Amino acid sequence: MARDLSKSPSVLRGEKVVKVFGYGVNKVVAVNEVDFDFRKSEVVSIVGESGSGKTTLAKMVLGLIGVTEGDIFFNGELRDISSHKKKKAYWRGIQAVFQDPFSAFNMFNKIDTLLLDCIKLMGGKNLPAEEKHKMMVEACSFVNLKYEELTNKYPFELSGGQMQRLMIARIFLMKPKILIADEPTSMVDACSRATILDMLLKLRDEIDMTIIFITHDIGLAYYVSDTVYIMENGKFVERGTAEDVILNPQADYTKRLINDVPKIHEEWDLSTV
Repeated sequence: MARDLSKSPSVLRGEKVVKVFGYGVNKVVAVNEVDFDFRKSEVVSIVGESGSGKTTLAKMVLGLIGVTEGDIFFNGELRDISSHKKKKAYWRGIQAVFQDPFSAFNMFNKIDTLLLDCIKLMGGKNLPAEEKHKMMVEACSFVNLKYEELTNKYPFELSGGQMQRLMIARIFLMKPKILIADEPTSMVDACSRATILDMLLKLRDEIDMTIIFITHDIGLAYYVSDTVYIMENGKFVERGTAEDVILNPQADYTKRLINDVPKIHEEWDLSTV
């Protein structure tokens, strides 16, 4: 049963957002006049194949790359990340969990430093050492890690699953209004995948965080989402509740994505591969 989020305030909205790479004959329109409106506590999935533009859109939303045209609104106001100070303030409210945990951390910084940096970013630089330690222990405990076993270690000493959990511990410390999760479970096994998803949804419930999944996995989108956006060639070709989009698709591209999901009780059609 889909949750009614119609009365929830908008936390992130985009109007005719465009991203163009290159010039002239080499010009590539990666994102082409997309509109979106993400609400407080909403779980959104942006689904599409590789090259559809979904990760480029996520990078624009995060402020990692510029917007060619269009406007992005944060908490009802036009986003302003024109200076490093303003961008840093923006990042206090929006964070990300990336597909590859090994590229998300500085491997030369110990785990203690990585967690302390999160506390500093949120304005806790001058907190007593005991309070900082308590916060790090609590964050690790939330993701079923023991801080005592991580302290003085480097990220490369952890497994992929532990690093994914450590990324979520960072989110627990920072408690952003919006989390962008770019294929957060693609590098872990099925058991760890379910655990990580449950952790993210538990965090959503605790702090009313909006979660935006960037994924090619339409099954994941159906399982976790309130709203699903289907992206093809830089445009949203379909959007709606997870039930409407997945169970009653209208766009041909959405139907193909669903049909491409292998079913163990049916003969696989590989003619389109």
